[in-house]
Amino acid sequence: MSATSGVNVLRYSALAFGVFYGFTHQRSITASQRAAAAKKEYEHKQRLIDQAKAEYSKSKNPPTAATSEKSGLNQDPMDSKFDLEAYMNALMAQKA
Repeated sequence: MSATSGVNVLRYSALAFGVFYGFTHQRSITASQRAAAAKKEYEHKQRLIDQAKAEYSKSKNPPTAATSEKSGLNQDPMDSKFDLEAYMNALMAQKA
């Protein structure tokens, strides 16, 4: 009789361990899914903010097509291809 009670204790211990492991594993899976969803939502909001900033700057600072097309000169100082000397020469030519 003691052999069967030892086996029963072993069975119930294994069952309790399996339930505990399943519970903790499911919690970790759910937490990682929630974190991924929160990250995706944050990135979506960030893209919307960047898009809104670009639209706002485009509406507040429209490119002057007449001056840019006439001279063919890059007048954006933040552009990597901006040439200060050519810009200054164009300004001097306009004033003269």
